[in-house]
Amino acid sequence: MLIVPPGSGIVHQVNLECLARVVFNTDHLLYPDSLVGTDSHTTMINGLGIVGWGVGGIEAEAVMLGQSISMVLPQVVGYKITGKLNDMCTSTDVVLTITKNLRQIGVVGKFVEFFGPGVYQLSIADRATIANMCPEYGATIGFFPADEKAIKYLVQTGRNNKSIRFIEEYLRATKMFRDYNDEKSDPIYSQVHELDLSTVKPCVSGPKRPQDKVFVKDLKTEFVKSLTNKVGFSGYGLKPDDVSREIKFVHENEEYSLKHGSIVIAAITSCTNTSNPSVMLAAGLLAKKAIELGLKVKPYIKTSLSPGSGVVTEYLNKSGMLPALETLGFNIVGYGCMTCIGNSGPIPESVTEAIDKNDLIAVGILSGNRNFEGRIHPSTRANYLASPPLVIAYAIAGRIDIDFENESLGFSEKLNREIYLSDIWPTRQELQELETNYVIPEMFNKVYEKITVGSPQWANLTVPLTDLYPWNLESTYIKQPPFFENMTADLPPVQSIKNARLLLYLGDSITTDHISPAGSIARNSPAAKYLLERGLAPRDFNSYGSRRGNDAVMSRGTFANIRLVNKLMNGQTGPKTIFFPKNQIMDVYDAADNYKRENIPIIVIAGKEYGSGSSRDWAAKGPWMLGVKAIIAESYERIHRSNLIGMGIIPFQFLNGETGESLNLNGTEKFNILIDESLTVKQIVEVETDTGIKFKVLTRIDTNVELNYIKNGGILNYMIRKFL
Repeated sequence: MLIVPPGSGIVHQVNLECLARVVFNTDHLLYPDSLVGTDSHTTMINGLGIVGWGVGGIEAEAVMLGQSISMVLPQVVGYKITGKLNDMCTSTDVVLTITKNLRQIGVVGKFVEFFGPGVYQLSIADRATIANMCPEYGATIGFFPADEKAIKYLVQTGRNNKSIRFIEEYLRATKMFRDYNDEKSDPIYSQVHELDLSTVKPCVSGPKRPQDKVFVKDLKTEFVKSLTNKVGFSGYGLKPDDVSREIKFVHENEEYSLKHGSIVIAAITSCTNTSNPSVMLAAGLLAKKAIELGLKVKPYIKTSLSPGSGVVTEYLNKSGMLPALETLGFNIVGYGCMTCIGNSGPIPESVTEAIDKNDLIAVGILSGNRNFEGRIHPSTRANYLASPPLVIAYAIAGRIDIDFENESLGFSEKLNREIYLSDIWPTRQELQELETNYVIPEMFNKVYEKITVGSPQWANLTVPLTDLYPWNLESTYIKQPPFFENMTADLPPVQSIKNARLLLYLGDSITTDHISPAGSIARNSPAAKYLLERGLAPRDFNSYGSRRGNDAVMSRGTFANIRLVNKLMNGQTGPKTIFFPKNQIMDVYDAADNYKRENIPIIVIAGKEYGSGSSRDWAAKGPWMLGVKAIIAESYERIHRSNLIGMGIIPFQFLNGETGESLNLNGTEKFNILIDESLTVKQIVEVETDTGIKFKVLTRIDTNVELNYIKNGGILNYMIRKFL
């Protein structure tokens, strides 16, 4: 077993650059590399011709105990790529275009395979970027069969020459080696869709979802519209009189101003883009040209650079790009998921005060893969995904509502004229020369020969020599979970869910960030109260992600997203709901706790794409701990549906396009969901309410294996009973 210590990089990028083998050689038996990972972006490795996908942590825990993974045989969607990118476009523009396109097509639970002559125009790093965002377009995998560029990538990243030879020979002998320019080698797909790369234009995605692509040339107009649009994925519901508000504030003894659209966070982050030398070098070269012309980033903007591996530092340093990035404030802050997952760190207090007191729509711009509400930072209500060079450009501009074609980035005293983005945008030839000269095998070997060493803190960890983990009852980070406290040796009977109350009435695209946020712990939250009671000061709260080993914190953090929209609350945003027996507004956790004390089962109703985003197992564990027995949604993301079943929460789905609204449900009803021992796969069951409304739902238990998990109260209970 190979253990890579914390702080070494993002696992997907380390896998791509070092660990992945493409073809295994075990005692002279050759077979294809494959991968199942506990993160949805495991699919990044599909860019190197390796089949791999993400599963929930709950399912992975069962695998560690010997349980195999089961799935319904998927459709394979062919996505033909033709043409060639223009010089102003990057791989980020391609992946954001594909993400929107495939979301519209609908590929949840399907395999997507890319083919066609346009694929040959894409580097392995470009393909890995597209494969990485597979969860954002909803597919199980986004696969690129291996070709000669895959072999060249293995050489570039310093893999063993002998291994590279047998990898290529094996792939050719088994007809797994693809020539993307040979149409005769194209398989037959369940369906085919197409993208001409020449039609791709520079774009970003946002302000609230990664699939909401906006062309850069239209962003100023679209953002201004969003301010007064109805509250939604592209709207904030401001009054027209509030749009032009401008607020003065002081930072480091200098006066500045903020308005709607001001950028306060700019981050080059996430494995999606930092694994790609072309866009990272583009960011560095753009920064270098900007500095030479006297352009700067305002000092109150929170800037950071968090690559997915140490190799990035090596080639940025050797090429002379790192000093330029640092001059603009993009210092390397570490190797891992940072701003992309909500770990940007604090922004200046004067900035947050100006934003919060004046209800400003402040902006985060990042090269990440997710920008869901409340994920990036509590003070940035608009967050846009962009390529690393565009992150630099917007940071220099200081605002999102800029028309780069007609508005300048600033004035250059050196040239005595205004400087436009086109003046400093790197050419493809410049980037190819930099990559050829500085992204070389020696760098990968230098970084990865010490990948297992770790930090001094890691090396000095003490491990207790006991068979069972010695729980520290005083720890607020790691606590023994209660998952098996009430488990019996015998199977519990399958019974109807009777007189259930609605804990939350939710809309479309409720993400795992809404259900179980990973970011900072709000000072007025139930989790904060729990930590305060144990003597912790607010500065020591840390994040939900850092405390995922403590069920008491995580259950209190369930549905704690500050941007959660619960229809029971009549437009009020935040983690609040109604405790119906007393008709009292409470924090979600407190309401669930009261229902539990009164032995009242609870359910959640939601719209489309419930559980999209991260494969966060606490998004299922948390609701289970609150006492949620079932979810009724219009549709589910694959991993989250699996996680719900893994915790024994039954996912039901509305039939025939029905919704809570179309059925005239207002959320105050009591619900009976009629199931018994005859429960079976994909069964249609009836739901009754005390107001006389009746409707049928589809049980989203898709396999007999999943049915066993539900009857056992979850996958871990099932595994424990197997051992008894």
